[in-house]
Amino acid sequence: MSRTDSDKLKIFAGRANPVLAQRICDYLDIPLASGRTDLFPDGELIVKVDEDVRGRDCFIVQPTSHPINAHLMELFVWIDCLKRASAKRVTAVIPYFGYARQDRKAKPRTPITAKLVANLITAAGADRALAMDLHAGQIQGFFDIPFDHLYAMPVLIDELRLLGLGGEQTVVVSPDAGGVERARAFSKRLGAGLAIIDKRRPAPNVSEIMNIVGDVRGKKTIIIDDIIDTAGTLTNAAHAIINAGAASVSACASHAVFSGKAVQRITDSPLQHVVVTNTIPLSEVGAACPKVRVKSVGRLLGEAIKRIHHGDSISSLFV
Repeated sequence: MSRTDSDKLKIFAGRANPVLAQRICDYLDIPLASGRTDLFPDGELIVKVDEDVRGRDCFIVQPTSHPINAHLMELFVWIDCLKRASAKRVTAVIPYFGYARQDRKAKPRTPITAKLVANLITAAGADRALAMDLHAGQIQGFFDIPFDHLYAMPVLIDELRLLGLGGEQTVVVSPDAGGVERARAFSKRLGAGLAIIDKRRPAPNVSEIMNIVGDVRGKKTIIIDDIIDTAGTLTNAAHAIINAGAASVSACASHAVFSGKAVQRITDSPLQHVVVTNTIPLSEVGAACPKVRVKSVGRLLGEAIKRIHHGDSISSLFV
């Protein structure tokens, strides 16, 4: 980017994923803007911006991953700080949008927390928001400000092809009925077949594999999902697919939450490869797992930020 653009465009990093923020700046060839988050002795957050942002187009990169409530509060404080410093526009860049799985009232007397979070981001003063691979697409409509939704699929498909996956001998598998649209998009671009796992979930984070709809016998298979949390669903699906006669099974997901014993489950499973992105920084255990392959979305986010800054199309990135 030109020097004039780099002066008008400011990208700040919260504490959730500063490495990704730096990757974005590296792609744009601009320095990461100077600012920091400190803690008072009682645990209160304070954000300090160390350079002039008056009249600038500011982006704050802060995925709302674990510890989600702390990272959300930090995002709110960053937005408020930049607005009060007279930034021309503040965009919340949320590579991983937490609370996205609470997007509807699944049972009586339960909240729709994804909508609440959208309201809080707007109330904090954000002028627009940018996120990647929302768990439910309708969350875009929860925001009363412009919202850009990115897809990690181009980055993930490049890695899957490098692993020799794709073509008629490959089957893309959706781990549930809700993920069929996502799996179909991958299968179309990979020229692969499609299968669906019918499962029942008796309790939160507990899944039971019931049946595989589609032919996986003798095929290389890829389980496609948006989030890998405890990896219970993923590894149960992998066992079911191998038991159904598949030649191999790999997995692909945008967000590596990796809660609890997720990494151990992946290690002990028949999964050959698990391809994820760096929307969430991996723990040391996750990064050390030989099955896990991490692809950066820094270039994709950087290109989206550049287009937002210049008023260009985002959707053309995914044509």
